[in-house]
Amino acid sequence: MKLSQSFSKTSKNIPADESSKNAQLLIRAGYIHKELAGVYSFTPLGFKTLQNVIRIIREEMNKTGAEEMFMSTLQDPELYKKTNRWDDEVVDVWFRTKLKNDTELGMGFTHEEDITNIASKYISSYKDLPKMAYQFQNKFRNETRAKSGIMRTREFIMKDLYTFSKSEKEHLEIYEEIKKAYINIFKRLGMGKETFVTFASGGVFSKYSHEFQTVCSAGEDEIYICDRLGMAINKEVFNDEVLNDLGIKKDECRIELSSEVGNIFSLGTKFSSTLDLRFKDELGESHDVIMGSYGIGPARVMGVMCELMSDENGLVWPHTVAPYALHLVSLHKEDGDEVYNYAKDIYQKLLESNVEVIWDDRSGVGTGEKLGDADLLGIPMRVLVSAKTILEDSVEIKERVAKKEESEIVKTTAFLESYTKSC
Repeated sequence: MKLSQSFSKTSKNIPADESSKNAQLLIRAGYIHKELAGVYSFTPLGFKTLQNVIRIIREEMNKTGAEEMFMSTLQDPELYKKTNRWDDEVVDVWFRTKLKNDTELGMGFTHEEDITNIASKYISSYKDLPKMAYQFQNKFRNETRAKSGIMRTREFIMKDLYTFSKSEKEHLEIYEEIKKAYINIFKRLGMGKETFVTFASGGVFSKYSHEFQTVCSAGEDEIYICDRLGMAINKEVFNDEVLNDLGIKKDECRIELSSEVGNIFSLGTKFSSTLDLRFKDELGESHDVIMGSYGIGPARVMGVMCELMSDENGLVWPHTVAPYALHLVSLHKEDGDEVYNYAKDIYQKLLESNVEVIWDDRSGVGTGEKLGDADLLGIPMRVLVSAKTILEDSVEIKERVAKKEESEIVKTTAFLESYTKSC
């Protein structure tokens, strides 16, 4: 991609109506555009990054044997009336709309009722179980106060997985498998060290559920971390009973601000019993299906990554999610001069090798602005071409996380050979 042809542009100005670091940086770098409070559009640059987050989540979900599907955004009120979740006093974040005949519909804030209704058409026997299905779907929640940039919005993408089991034993085995998949997801995203499996209340379905909380100064939650066991406890369930259950002493826990980036919890038979999702066992006896629900918000994860993986100069994406692997910067004076043509040749060879590269091919832009934009965009590796480097048939490479003085001059042929092979 040529930067001169990019859909969005960088900005030096900090948005006046944004207090969160992730929103400020993503808007300045041209990754997102604010439509209104709590609603953001992703530009091609931001969408490419978001899709890389989604790809990692999808790959780990597929490894568990779960199947991907896609459910409708518009929802039937009758389903939610059966589970008592259409009532505003029970769920106060509904966005609702109406058909031309005045029939009221919901706009998906979650999909437990919908997936249960769908599953009831396909599950009738113990031979049909277990089943796992997930989706990436827009959710709409009428938050009283949207804040924290893309970490808490009124419209957002959610990966929600639902599992269906014939016994509690089977459900718990799947539950543990999904927990491991979540741990792998956050490791691959480069957030493994900061993200803790966190014990939280299980409600009426089980004694505990599990949140995945990332230590983050912009977080809205507080967790107690036990470094010895590498786990945490949500502040709301931090008491002597929980500590005793987990074999943790109070004085070995440290409290930290955190942001919830995922959750897994048992649903029991609440939805299956209400919406008639049943199966017959080997003896022909009927039972309610046992369910679980497992969520991750990819955009929220991306926002938390911005909070963690940035510095005073801009974003610092890890290789796993960066929109491009390389940021090629050519310090040419005009299109067609020697530096421009040298960089163009490198660019073409990288593209031919299927290397994801963005080339700052802009003319009339100073060195300081180009290097500043490279830092702001946060691509993992910068490759600089200048009149000085081409005299030695070389390029200057520098990792985004490296200090200014840690750049390296390497022969262009060696760079191309090593990098195209590694990619």
